[in-house]
Amino acid sequence: MNPIELFRKEVSSNIANMSNRKELKDISNRWIESTTPFKYTYNFSWMGRPIIQFPQDIIAMQEIIWDIKPDLIVETGVAHGGSIIFYASMLELIGHGNVIGIDIDIREHNRIEIEKHPMFKRIQLIEGSSTDETLFHEITESAMGAGKVLVVLDSNHTHDHVLRELELYSTLVNSGSYLVVMDTVVDDMPSELHKERPWNRNSNPKTAVQSFLRSNDRFVIDETIHNKLLITVAPDGYLKCTKDL
Repeated sequence: MNPIELFRKEVSSNIANMSNRKELKDISNRWIESTTPFKYTYNFSWMGRPIIQFPQDIIAMQEIIWDIKPDLIVETGVAHGGSIIFYASMLELIGHGNVIGIDIDIREHNRIEIEKHPMFKRIQLIEGSSTDETLFHEITESAMGAGKVLVVLDSNHTHDHVLRELELYSTLVNSGSYLVVMDTVVDDMPSELHKERPWNRNSNPKTAVQSFLRSNDRFVIDETIHNKLLITVAPDGYLKCTKDL
């Protein structure tokens, strides 16, 4: 076996061994719970814009993008724009592709910063509800003929909203690509951490993923990703598409 394959085999073994250690997952969840009140994810930026993600998930998305080389990335939830700029920068390195960012309220100061960013050349901003069917039809038109599509759901984290997003945006994803659902970790955290939000342990992205997978056989949870990250906002949220519509 050549050295490259030997290293890959070692990494796979390490991940498999970690996945069997419940105490590691418990420690990771306790760490996430302890840092959440301090808004730990607010501490990081990508090319000058707040990205509001764990560094581990940023690395995971980099690996996915480099591996599948999507032609279009669609993200629901724009916030400060760090994530869409990150995705656009990855596509710039690859040499092709565009990003669509959707948010019900793209605040003016964030729009200004995003639009003047050098990566904006690969970005389209759309303001409106991600579950609005007229808006979704517009996005479907953009996705038609785009090639490989990667979708990231990171807007309203209530069960009903995320489930509707899953039903809609899963239709854009091709076999071999991913539908990534952020903040499934809400299901593993005490509800009091989210008492000012409409989502909680009974209504969150992970409960939506569970409902979605019961009626959709095109996607499977890529457990390797959350098993190797341990610290992630998206346990059970990295969904790999296994067949086309």
